[in-house]
Formats: sequence, C-alpha cells, structure tokens
Amino acid sequence: MMKFSKTKILLLMMAVMLVLVACGGTDTNGDVDVDIDQDQGSEQTVSKLDEIKAAGKIVLGTSADYPPYEFHKEIDGKDTIVGFDIEIAKEIAKALDVELEIKDMDFDGLILALNADKVDFVLAGMTPDPERDVDFSKIYYRALQGVLINTENVDKFKTVEDLYGKRIGAQKGTIQEKIAESEIQDLDLKGLAKIPDLVLEVKHNKIDAVIMEKPVAEAYADRHDDLILMDLTFEDAEGGSAVAVKRGNPELIEEINKILDRLMEDGSVDKYVVEAIEMVD
Repeated sequence: MMKFSKTKILLLMMAVMLVLVACGGTDTNGDVDVDIDQDQGSEQTVSKLDEIKAAGKIVLGTSADYPPYEFHKEIDGKDTIVGFDIEIAKEIAKALDVELEIKDMDFDGLILALNADKVDFVLAGMTPDPERDVDFSKIYYRALQGVLINTENVDKFKTVEDLYGKRIGAQKGTIQEKIAESEIQDLDLKGLAKIPDLVLEVKHNKIDAVIMEKPVAEAYADRHDDLILMDLTFEDAEGGSAVAVKRGNPELIEEINKILDRLMEDGSVDKYVVEAIEMVD
C-alpha cells in the first residue's frame, strides 16, 4: 500500500482546492461553489422572425396554378409567377425589409415543405383548416366556391343534385375535396395535384365538373370558350384564405397579421385581386 507524507497530502489538498475555485468560484461564506455556470452551454432561442431578418430573405411556398391567386405569366419574355397572393407576399417581405424568394410546388406538398423548413410561409389560397398541422394568420380574402363544367353539359347540370353520382374533380389537399365529399352524394371523386390538369379533364369530358373557388373558376371560364361556371352555391360554402407558417412562431404570425390588417384596411387586397384577374389570359 502506497504511503504519503503529510507534506504531500497537504499539497494535494491545496491543488484540489485550486481546481474547484477555478471551476466554480466561492460563495459569500467562503465555501467552495462547484456549480458550473448555468448560462454556459445553454442555447438561446432565436425566433423565426429573427432568423428571417438575419438572413435578409423570406422564402414563400406557393402552388402557381391557381389564378388569380398565383399563376405563371410571361412578362418581358420571362416566365414569372404573379397573382394577388404574390403581391401580398411582396408586401410582407417589404415590411420585414428582406428579399422575397418564391418556391413553386404542388399544393399538397406545401405543408410538408413548411414543416421541413424548406419555406418560411405559405400563400396559396389556403383555407385555415384546423386539421392542417400549421398555424394560420387571420383570413385576408373570402370567396364562394364555384363549379366549372363543360358547356356541352350546361343543360345537364343546373343544381347540386344534378352532380350526384357524377365524377367530380378537386385539387388534392384542398377544402374543395371536403366540400365535394360532404355535399355531393354517391360521389366519384378525382383528386389531382394541379388545377390545369383538372381543367383539361373537364374540357375533354373525362370528369363532369371541377370544384374550385369562384374567382378561380371565373378566370378559367373567361379563358376557355368551352367552359362555364355553374350558377349554384353550396351550403356553408364560404371559405377564406390565410397565410400559413410553421407552428410555434407567434412573433411571425403577429407581424404578418399587422401587415394584412394594413393591406385590407387601405383597400390594397381588393386592388391586387382586380389587377390579378385582369392579368389572367
């Protein structure tokens, strides 16, 4: 068994005391405080709003096949995403003093992209459905639901009951799918990711009708002589559009709501809607 002299033991104890003091310091009674600084190694939470401002850029997720909300248009020989949702997104970016980047994707992939932090917010004519795993701003625009049909069938389909048992189209992941399922009996539902594909289906009589928001249906009917908007409404059919952000970002939602309030109060949203409809070819 190894033995130590009193001097060696004393030196060893002094060395231990020095180490403890260096790590934790002493308290007011002179006792050694061995607690590690609680701030050391702790992570400060940075809000999404702060991240966006620090990056100098906000990334918008949208599905640009939904005129007049968002759609592609050739401007000065360049394919450009336009629409009143895009104008609102520009105003949000401007108010935050950051650049706007737009990512175009299928509608049913927007929530996934948002929750995967691939986009910062979503503007896509999206109804604030509580089943969607995101947080929503206040509603910035309301529109009734419309039904688009082929002009060949104008005498066949005049009421909701005339659609019973028929093949009806709706964009996948939208409130229109739920409306079709709840309002049309014996439904044969065809869901597609993109509105233009659904429009082609009804043009070629592969489906009997398409449910979409009324301004969108009107825009397509104006562009195609063989399409017409049915003169009917659905029970509880009035929906609304809101901005979506990832859950747990109250600062970002609060800031977006302030911007939306201003745009709605000064008439900017109504102006953007009119301008977007006029841009639809």
